[in-house]
Amino acid sequence: MTKPSCEQVMLALMAKVEAEFPFQAPESSICSDHCEVCTKKLLELVEMEIIGWKTSIAQGQKPNFADLERFIKLCRNVRRGLVRNGLLQNEQAIV
Repeated sequence: MTKPSCEQVMLALMAKVEAEFPFQAPESSICSDHCEVCTKKLLELVEMEIIGWKTSIAQGQKPNFADLERFIKLCRNVRRGLVRNGLLQNEQAIV
């Protein structure tokens, strides 16, 4: 069995994040009266990162371990904000 490339890992991580994070949720369910962080901006940040990497990979750029680590850290931090604002359950995280 061969190890997956950084590109394969990045694509798999992005797919898992897209499935878990509420990118398509209406703004009325994302924004509430009480929030500790701006959920909409957090989701936009991750979404732009995903779009950027999909474009870069399509153009032949290969992510490295540092890129993977940075993406994972970003997603973990955003996930924490989503949990604090009640948009995600505090269960086992994908990333």
